[in-house]
Amino acid sequence: MIDLNTYLRNFPDSNGYFGEYGGAILPEALVPAFKEVSDAYQTICHSAQFINELRRIRKQFQGRPTPVYHCERLSQKLGACQIYLKREDLNHTGAHKLNHCMGEGLLAKYMGKKKLIAETGAGQHGVALATAAAFFGLECEIHMGAVDIAKQAPNVTRMKILGANVVPVTHGLQTLKEAVDSAFQSYLKDYKDSIYCIGSVLGPHPFPVMVRDFQMCIGVEAREQFLEMTGLLPDAICASVGGGSNAMGLFTAFLGDPVDIYGVEPLGKGPTLGDHSASLTYGKKGMMHGFESIMLTDENGEPAPVHSIASGLDYPSVGPEHAYLRDINRVKYATASDKEAVDAFFKLSRYEGIIPALESSHAIAYAMKLAKEMKTGSILVNCSGRGDKDVDYVVENYGFGEEYAF
Repeated sequence: MIDLNTYLRNFPDSNGYFGEYGGAILPEALVPAFKEVSDAYQTICHSAQFINELRRIRKQFQGRPTPVYHCERLSQKLGACQIYLKREDLNHTGAHKLNHCMGEGLLAKYMGKKKLIAETGAGQHGVALATAAAFFGLECEIHMGAVDIAKQAPNVTRMKILGANVVPVTHGLQTLKEAVDSAFQSYLKDYKDSIYCIGSVLGPHPFPVMVRDFQMCIGVEAREQFLEMTGLLPDAICASVGGGSNAMGLFTAFLGDPVDIYGVEPLGKGPTLGDHSASLTYGKKGMMHGFESIMLTDENGEPAPVHSIASGLDYPSVGPEHAYLRDINRVKYATASDKEAVDAFFKLSRYEGIIPALESSHAIAYAMKLAKEMKTGSILVNCSGRGDKDVDYVVENYGFGEEYAF
């Protein structure tokens, strides 16, 4: 455990570092742009007017707080340990991403910007940012790998309906890393009138702390709700980790509590480099996209090719705060494979009537495994998104899941 108040005051430091991870390693032209964002955020995060407006938006537009739900039938199938879900799939647009997108949109309005620029993998961040742009009356430009565009067609359609310009990225592996590269290049050309709204707790400072702060409502709500429901704190909490925004949103409020915390990375098809996206499990320290963290690299030290069935998790690095929390042993990081995620996807659907996103399915898969090991107690899982975007892909590749019943 750590002292949460002291931790939040000291991390990141003034240069954006969590221990040895983080920072803002930028082209010279972008240094003033990111300083402008940092200065603006440091001003408004202490503003009662900004905070009250964001609370109003969360309540009246997003539908927060989202509930905590007890998976009674699934828990019975696993044994005596009880699984609970924080239902971020019930947040407006169907995932946790809107929590920081509405904050970033409000920040852009405060700064007088005209356009929001972002990358997206699974499309949930893209949909959320397009929603924020429509809400605040701003232009929106979303960069998305061509592979993910084909895989996540429903979300692409939603972005376009909301008025966003979806830019296909056709170089490299055509997935999330390349989408980030493309979005950065676009922002470099138009940073005076735009703001780059990073979709996770990564990238140059101040985005890791800013996105964490906007997402912290997940854990603050869940902690209060769980205590009200059971009279106790959960024995363990877990969330999927790609870049790591949904996980930091849940974890932060519990860092000072006697609760085991698990981040679940995508093992994909196995431990061979190129078959997974488990940066913290198999990576080493490196720098990409303007920040230092743990990353997967090839023999030349360049970002390695990665894979996950979940488009929102296939990134070769991870948020710097996750790397720090791993190093100080406050959070344990584990993995779930594609096969295990699909199994959890179908089991939660069949036994609880909840179709989770494939990203969330990784955390649910690990919670199911952990419940059998713990035998008693309780586990709170962040169900970070709904699986509407994934159903066509899953059915095409795995059928209707008859073989995944208990």
